This record gives sequence, structure tokens and C-alpha cells, in this order.
Amino acid sequence: MNLEALIPDYVRRFQAYIPSKPDHLLMREYGTPLLHRLNNNENPLGPPPAAARVIAAFPPERAAIYPSGDSFDLRAALGERFGISPDRFLVGNGSCEVISSVIKAFCQPGDNIITADKTFAVYEWVAEFSGIEARLVSLRDYAFDPQGMLDRIDGNTKILFVCNPNNPTGTYWTRQVLIDFLEQVGDNRIVVVDEAYREYVEDPDYPDTIALMERFPHLVAFRTFSKMYALAGLRSGYLVGTDAVVEVVRRTSVPYSVNVQAQQAALAALADDQEHIAATRALARAGKTFLGGICDALSLETVSGEGNYLMIRTPINDMLMYRRLMKRGMMVRTMTGFRFPGWIRVTLREMAVMERFAEILAEELQTIRIKGGVRK
Repeated sequence: MNLEALIPDYVRRFQAYIPSKPDHLLMREYGTPLLHRLNNNENPLGPPPAAARVIAAFPPERAAIYPSGDSFDLRAALGERFGISPDRFLVGNGSCEVISSVIKAFCQPGDNIITADKTFAVYEWVAEFSGIEARLVSLRDYAFDPQGMLDRIDGNTKILFVCNPNNPTGTYWTRQVLIDFLEQVGDNRIVVVDEAYREYVEDPDYPDTIALMERFPHLVAFRTFSKMYALAGLRSGYLVGTDAVVEVVRRTSVPYSVNVQAQQAALAALADDQEHIAATRALARAGKTFLGGICDALSLETVSGEGNYLMIRTPINDMLMYRRLMKRGMMVRTMTGFRFPGWIRVTLREMAVMERFAEILAEELQTIRIKGGVRK
């Protein structure tokens, strides 16, 4: 079998994503008896209470029955929450699936998408392994550059992806910035705004994308139950757009991809989220203030906008810092893969964990500086 002859050129060039090993294997590898996960922006508070009860009470016999193929009840609840038709929602197995569905729906070889060079990488990945060119625009002041994106548009541009707030920098476009961008893009291209961390933003000037869709029917928003709602392990996200756009995207989506427990937990989370959102915001706010102050005292540069994470510039290679922290039971995200070499991203967690992380970070920096391992 000549396997290579079967592989398209764009797949041959693509590098597969390698997930981290399970925690128990990492603990054994790094010789640590415990491991605090500060790498994936998970919510340490867990799901809202109503969702937690649904998960705990899930009857085993339901595992033998297929879920709703189009997440009917969840879409109905989303429609009620936002005051629009349930048909304007498409639920997927995490937001990564709806990213793929949008690209498959509107792009073909020869087309291109535009996004930032230092953002959530899945827009770029899905485009590239689908044979679609991904045009990457440099951030400006750690934020998406609207004019830079507009300058890259040509006749083959189909979709522009904006991560708002941006992962990993936390910067975001205000309502007017988004409106100006949408007006200049025109209505013959899709603009996707990925709002995975929208619930963390308290600024009243943060855009209401659903309200803007009446004026800009080419606007699409992605949202998720993984971050604020702490259902990352169940994989549930959704897309919202106009009836016409969603009807096209639905043609490329895979039915039955969202399991029944994920649908039920997300439905319960929507009905019980106000206190949960307030508590999670308070936790992230306190962690950001504390850790930002610690980094200032340690003369470490940081970048932190909205979201439950903070980036820290390290005095050594980010992978070396990762290994040092892993040996102490602190798992962070290296940022070379995000095109931020020499930085780490830290998920903001409960204060006891943040205080312990700060102690370990200070001790490791002291050791590095004594040994003369500081980046020149």
C-alpha cells in the first residue's frame, strides 16, 4: 500500500496536535505527589449546582439511548434565554466542532480565512488541514488588529475569525470597534466572533453579538459551556447566527455528536447560572489582582485582560520553566505553541492555590538567578 500517495499535500504538511499525558502519568514522570492544573483554563468551582446534580444523578440506562440528534431541548432553552428562534442555534461537541462546520460550509480549496497569529489555534488548524489558506495577522498591543485584518482581505476571503476576548491575551474589541469592522468587511463574507470567555467580561461596552445580527446578518458567534460553566469534560458548545446562515452550516454538522449527559448538564447550567457566574468572576478577579501584584514584585512582565488566565514572561525558556514548575506540582501552559516563546499562561484558581504557586514561582526564580540562568 502506497499510503503517501493517498495523502493530500496540505495534510502531509500539517503537524498533529499532541495532547498532554494523563495526570497520573505526569505525576509519576515528574515525581510529584500532587498536581494543580493551571494549564487549560478550567473552572475550579465546578459546574453550577443544578448541573452538578444532573451529572451525579445520570441514570446508567440512558447510556444505551441515543441523545437528541440536534440538541432540541438545549436549543429551545437557548432560544428562550436570548429571545430568538431555537433554529438560530447549532450545538456541537465543543466549539471546535462548530469551527469545523463553519469552515466546511463556506470554504473550498482556493479560499482563505483571516485571523490573528497569536490566538486560539483551531481556526488556523482546521483551515490548513482542510486545504484552506489561513492568513494570520499580527496582534497590535496584544489585541486583534482590525485594520490589519481588513488589509488581508481579497476576493477569495470567506471567513474572518475574531477571538473576543482573545485567548491568550484577554484583550477584546468593544461594541463600536466590532461595528466599524463589520461595516468595512461588507456583507459578502462571514465574520465569526468566538466568545468562549464572554461571561468573564463585565464591561458594559462589550458587544452584544446576537443583537448586532439583525443589522449584520453575516455575523456569527461561538460560545461554550466549557469555561465559565465548567463542563469542559462533557464537550458542549454552540454557534448562533441568522436563520439563513445557520441553515447552511447545519448541512455540514454531524448529528448526534453531543452526548445526552452533556445536553442535560448544559440545560441545567443555563437555568442556574447567576450566582455561579458571580462567584467565578470574583475568583478570577481576586486571582488576577494577587498574581499580578506578585509578578510586579518579582519584576516579571504580565499580560492580563479578561478571562480566567494571565500570561507571564519568564526569564528562561518556557518549556524549561514548565518542567521546573511541574516538579513542584504546578502545571502551566507553555506559550511557544501560541507564538509567544518565553511566556507561560496560568489559569487563575482559588486563592490557596495561587498563593502556593506564587511561593513556588519565587523560589524557582531565585534558584534560576543564583545559577545565572536568566535570559539575556
